Amino acid sequence: MLYAFICEDAPGTLDKRLATRPAHLARLIELNHAGRLFVAGAFPAIDSADPGPAGYTGSLIVAEFANLSEAQAWADAEPFLAAGVYARITVKPFRKALPA
Repeated sequence: MLYAFICEDAPGTLDKRLATRPAHLARLIELNHAGRLFVAGAFPAIDSADPGPAGYTGSLIVAEFANLSEAQAWADAEPFLAAGVYARITVKPFRKALPA
């Protein structure tokens, strides 16, 4: 089943985000190689593809896991969470409707 990870950044953590990004991306690349990543990306703090020093407010990840417990365990091991970039991650089951 697909699960949505709604990740909220703590304020003032852009430097931590940039420093921890390689570890964060490595996990996403692993999911992608396994064919389990549906989509992943960040929320710019301003209306720009490159927000510069304004940074980001969080991220959205949608990926496939066997169950909610597995998805939550994956979220709990997120490098951005351990580094204090993410203040919280909410994990919810996700049912894709469109496009078909």
